[in-house]
Amino acid sequence: MAGSSVSYHRFTTEPEVLRSPRTGSETDRSRRAFLLLALTLVIPGAAQIAAGSRRLGRVALAVTVGVWATLLLGLVLFFTLRPLLLNLLTRPVSLWTATVVLALLAVGWAILWLDTLRLIRLSSLAPGMRPIVGAVTVVLLVLTSGSLGWAAHAANTSRESLGGIFSSGPSLDPVDGRYNFLLMGGDAGEGRQGLRPDSIHVVSVDADTGESLMISIPRNLQNAPFREGSPLWDVYPEGYSCGDECIINFLYTDVMQEHQDLYPDAEDPGAQAMMDAASGILDLDIQGYAMIDMGGFTELIDAMGGVEVESGGWVPYRGVRPDGTWGDTWFEPGTLELTGTEALAYARSRHFATDYNRIQRQQCIQKAMIDQFDPQTLVSRFTEIMRAGEQVVETDLPQQQLGSFVSLAAQAKEQQPEQLVLGPPDFGELGDLFSTYPDYDAIHQRVDELLAEQDSSGDGGGLFGGASGGPSPGHPTLATMVAASAEGGSSAGAEDSGEEDELPTQPDGSPLTREYLIEAQDAGQTAILEEAASTNDECSPAG
Repeated sequence: MAGSSVSYHRFTTEPEVLRSPRTGSETDRSRRAFLLLALTLVIPGAAQIAAGSRRLGRVALAVTVGVWATLLLGLVLFFTLRPLLLNLLTRPVSLWTATVVLALLAVGWAILWLDTLRLIRLSSLAPGMRPIVGAVTVVLLVLTSGSLGWAAHAANTSRESLGGIFSSGPSLDPVDGRYNFLLMGGDAGEGRQGLRPDSIHVVSVDADTGESLMISIPRNLQNAPFREGSPLWDVYPEGYSCGDECIINFLYTDVMQEHQDLYPDAEDPGAQAMMDAASGILDLDIQGYAMIDMGGFTELIDAMGGVEVESGGWVPYRGVRPDGTWGDTWFEPGTLELTGTEALAYARSRHFATDYNRIQRQQCIQKAMIDQFDPQTLVSRFTEIMRAGEQVVETDLPQQQLGSFVSLAAQAKEQQPEQLVLGPPDFGELGDLFSTYPDYDAIHQRVDELLAEQDSSGDGGGLFGGASGGPSPGHPTLATMVAASAEGGSSAGAEDSGEEDELPTQPDGSPLTREYLIEAQDAGQTAILEEAASTNDECSPAG
């Protein structure tokens, strides 16, 4: 009975201690102060209810319960209806609402901290404890209200940036179970006549599994057909065929300068024309596009903190030489930590090598960016990335469907994308001449076969033979053939020989150096430079 009496006495007197800051010893008052701070941190409003500001406490506690319920609902949706949740979170009205609510919560929590400090009454504490309690209160206020304030700023930045990037058009439906998008890297650099998309890729993504196929279209591809019903059929009845001037990357400029009237409802007639051409080239229904300004591309990579790749060959570019002067220089093989400017130079370099080497490096940079675009990078550099994205990207994809695409992208990131290049090594019959005399029937057949294999896998493994990501036994995939070709031979030959190609060397057998290649380039020794650059299509994301 005595123990029960003591327990009852503590239960009935501890609230009195919380409400009365001048009772008890200095130790009791210090304990009370930290208890009130802990209540405000864990259950905002509880300190006010316990210590006397009951009206404010009841309002704050109701808000706290409402926030907890909302977070719990969001957690349930994240695991059950993730696309729906992401669609809600990326709509303009949702982002505006989130901005206002988060800002109000930040202000409300700050008020609770100040009121808690009032309830503590610093004057009642021991002199040495006053600055400690005051400092702890300030730190907790900054961590809580400050974090909510940053979240409000991030939501508003997202609303402004996403509204400036994405369209307000209707949502897209998958075609034959897939979404097909055209990705272009545009360049309107000095000395050029209008913008030209030098980097052209089509990404086809399974709407259910996220399995993807990335198809690279060489910028100098000729005789491109157009999709059925394209406005360009009357202008180019035989396809985009007028000799060397009608390479695919000039079509954008041609339409913008001469044929904008054919696309009266399009915000970007040149991009719509490129979609018509990509549809005809691949026999796919291209549903949307994204244009990345290659100049602004550097800002996006810098906003991400740079990009890191493993390079297998020497890559020429214009930059700072070892002696500090500006001129022709080279990226060395090995691990490269690239800034935005360097990454652009690395991806675009085509001297002493082929456009197909360039395409492989472009794909490598894209994959490295995707690999690096993780939650930590997004949170730590959110504002910079969103602002850079607004300046870099132009697209006709609808904002109302952004959440679904983000969810699909997350699925795709967990799997290795299949790749196809419209030229060597995937179409090596004519070598580098394939872009001049492309076999579109062969292209259509190859694309259909690859998509059929992905669609028939049905388990997320696609051409990689299962969820484990490994190739099917006895069945060389396109990825292994591409990798083997990048190493200088066929996949079968690489397996049989087990030998790696030797790296180019100087005439005396010593390894190549940047200084040696610079001297050779200054002297016009092209053969040496072409040999050094012959393996610069070998590239993979670091780590």
